[in-house]
Amino acid sequence: QVQVVESGGGLVQPGGSLRLSCVVSGSIFSIATIDWHRQAPGKERELVAFVTISGFTNYADSVKGRFTISRDNAKNTVYLQMNSLKPEDTAVYYCRFDSKHWGQGTQVTVSS
Repeated sequence: QVQVVESGGGLVQPGGSLRLSCVVSGSIFSIATIDWHRQAPGKERELVAFVTISGFTNYADSVKGRFTISRDNAKNTVYLQMNSLKPEDTAVYYCRFDSKHWGQGTQVTVSS
């Protein structure tokens, strides 16, 4: 059974940084694309970034230049480094493995 567990969320001031982690168990981590999504209150869930098997990455326009996604296959973990955070980045952040396995989400709140 595949399990996806996110961590690292919290409250941060505008301009601050957070690093989210997503650990996957129960599957061969290295063979799938992994994405980060987010959902703000009253809004639809949106794709933030993804990393493919080969390490190719892509980002939503709203986070380009501020967020960095990376994967460590040895640790079955994907990271989302978030810098220069803005209040509009406030959302629940979800990790998805292999286009079908979701984590429970981690709350990120950017506020002074």
